[in-house]
Amino acid sequence: MKTMRLSVIIPAYNEAGTIAEVIDRVFRAPVDLPLEVIVVDDASTDHTLEILEKQTEQRNGAVIVLRHHRNQGKGAAVRTGVHRATGDIILIQDADLEYDPRDYPRILEPILENEADVVFGNRFHGGSRRVLYFWHHIGNQVLTLFSNALTGLNLSDMEVGYKVFRAEVLRGLALRSDRFGIEPELAAKVARRRCRVYEVPIRYHGRTYAEGKKITWKDGIAALVHIIRHRFFPE
Repeated sequence: MKTMRLSVIIPAYNEAGTIAEVIDRVFRAPVDLPLEVIVVDDASTDHTLEILEKQTEQRNGAVIVLRHHRNQGKGAAVRTGVHRATGDIILIQDADLEYDPRDYPRILEPILENEADVVFGNRFHGGSRRVLYFWHHIGNQVLTLFSNALTGLNLSDMEVGYKVFRAEVLRGLALRSDRFGIEPELAAKVARRRCRVYEVPIRYHGRTYAEGKKITWKDGIAALVHIIRHRFFPE
């Protein structure tokens, strides 16, 4: 049987304070698969790129660094990473410390067992999580419910950053969203393709805005627009 290879795509924008630690945790993840790590620097204005260049040197090229010359958003960074990825499985890893690579075995298992094409993490059922913003949680529930109503899926956490795909599935989705609209777009398109979707509980260590959290209420409004767009006006 062919050994499956894992590509981890890390979109990064102004994450100088966390990116080296995230990469270290990815390489220490308890996964017995050949690993490819692709970091897409989305035109950071801090020292993120310099740190990434050092990481490439220190790890003898094991970290592939791609760069956008202008800031385009998480969705654009994911597309750039997918285009470069060569693995059989693609995992999206945020560049902050909110998601823990120790969860890789549980989120990869449904795909490795040939039970799923796509796996969503679930921050709210089963894993430890940092307790933070009430209205963020309510907003996430509203967006997830609205997305489910239009896609027919029964997700618990549509906006979660941990998503894993069979590579051929992700490459076939023809993604268009540049920023955080990538999350509802992914949900809508895997539903339309009738992919086998699983959810698994994960740890979640949410950040405060002082610690670098970037998503705002404006992204929530944009997500609603993207949910409607990808349901009624698919490309």
